[in-house]
Amino acid sequence: MSSYIKVGQENSTPIEVYYEDHGSGSPVVLIHGWPLSGASWEKQTAALLAAGHRVITYDRRGFGSSSKPAVGYNYDTFAAD
Repeated sequence: MSSYIKVGQENSTPIEVYYEDHGSGSPVVLIHGWPLSGASWEKQTAALLAAGHRVITYDRRGFGSSSKPAVGYNYDTFAAD
């Protein structure tokens, strides 16, 4: 399943983070680095799903399919997202 979750707002525009959630079992959350996206975990996702895990990946704000606001590119905001 893939979807968006609202994590904030810039002026009147919502800031949304794109995520994918697959499988069942013990959850594993994969967080990409700069300047990648959740798609960078494709091979690891396949292996983790085959091992019976639930795998959650997401695109941090400003990356991939997530919103690209003008502000909020600091560690505190990334953690809050």
